[in-house]
Amino acid sequence: MTERRSLPVPDGLEGERLDAALSRLFGFSRSKAASLIEDGHVVVDGAVSAKSARVRGGAWLEVDIPAQPAPVQVVPEQVAGMRVIHDDADIVVVDKPVGVAAHPSPGWSGPTVVGGLAGSGFTITTSGAAERQGIVHRLDVGTSGVMVVAKSERAYSSLKRQFKQRSVDKIYHALVQGHPDPSRGTVDAPIDRHPVHDYKWAVVAGGRPSVTHYETLEAFPAASLLEIRLETGRTHQIRVHMSALRHPCVGDATYGADPALSARLGLERQWLHAVRLGFEHPGTGERVEFSSPYPADLQSALDRLAG
Repeated sequence: MTERRSLPVPDGLEGERLDAALSRLFGFSRSKAASLIEDGHVVVDGAVSAKSARVRGGAWLEVDIPAQPAPVQVVPEQVAGMRVIHDDADIVVVDKPVGVAAHPSPGWSGPTVVGGLAGSGFTITTSGAAERQGIVHRLDVGTSGVMVVAKSERAYSSLKRQFKQRSVDKIYHALVQGHPDPSRGTVDAPIDRHPVHDYKWAVVAGGRPSVTHYETLEAFPAASLLEIRLETGRTHQIRVHMSALRHPCVGDATYGADPALSARLGLERQWLHAVRLGFEHPGTGERVEFSSPYPADLQSALDRLAG
């Protein structure tokens, strides 16, 4: 079942990208608006347009909105390897293991941080969509490390604001192929969905602004260990930017890593770990920082590389 919405483009949206205009008109996320356009559910003046096309005030817009699937349920469960680093009235900070999603989503049947916290008796704020209440940022399923979840309403509002204002220190370590030149620098390149493969993201003209700062910590014969600070927080940002530099994360087959090197190091996922997270505590106002050591598989790969 779909709902058809037809209306003229308001003059105030003249010159906006089509996906941005849809987002503002209907309250969709940019990614949902882009998906509707790419799937042929959006027609402008009787013709299908690209998501990057600029709209004209007064143009006739027809949008078929598919019925929403049933909400994903949070299943309380015990999540092996997930460790609570810190817990107070406002926040709970966890060390997320690989193979665990931040929250339930369609098509994902594995363990989640939200489910693991519920299974351990934690009460999380009701702010946010039902399946991701308390979630203020995410780590990929294949990325491990430190992650904060809001327990109170004030924590949710404060942390969402801090992430939006880019005042949160998000520090990752990544083992990448080869040796970036220069050894430290900044990647400022917009990211959007891959133009061909919808499961990937890519550097795309007109995408969302994305900024990654990196510094080489140690150089090995075949790879480099980088410390990375994210200024923005796009999906797969580090993986996409490192791949765009032609230095993909070791083990990241999705973004072009050498499978022979991954096999030699015993890696079954990308070598990427969220090592530190710093922010203003929502309750006390003090600056706090939490850290996570390398998990066994990433440390083992480093040891093999060094040896």
